[in-house]
Amino acid sequence: MARRRDTPPPRTGSSETEVLRGFLDYLRTSVAAKVDGAPEPEAHAAAVPSGTNLVGLLNHLTFVERSLFLGETVKNWPSTFRTEDSVADVVARYREAVELANELLDSCPDLAAPLPGRAGPSVRWALTHLIEETGRHAGHADILRELIDGTTGR
Repeated sequence: MARRRDTPPPRTGSSETEVLRGFLDYLRTSVAAKVDGAPEPEAHAAAVPSGTNLVGLLNHLTFVERSLFLGETVKNWPSTFRTEDSVADVVARYREAVELANELLDSCPDLAAPLPGRAGPSVRWALTHLIEETGRHAGHADILRELIDGTTGR
């Protein structure tokens, strides 16, 4: 069983933007690390009756990032939890989506304003929602990775 060192919550600046973005990046890093290096094909295997699997969780979060921040349309959300792509490809695609989302967020100084090019939601709402979404799925990923190969820690 591998034991990763727990990473404490981030120390951020004092502004609301720095706190929200700091916690979001902390969760993004944690969930990507939880999937990165997971053994194939176990990372694709459903560990619960719903069919949830480790790679599918990160694939879904990639679509959430791209939809929420980059304005991409997702026609079938349940399908985002499934992919045949390798662990490495899904992790790389997630990290790319995070990078693109962060570039967009860098241009958003006003948390009350809508995301660029849209009528809503506000940047604040989008950041808060993605913290919730990523945190929830990071918890799922913790359990799934431990079931796969005993790896624990953030």
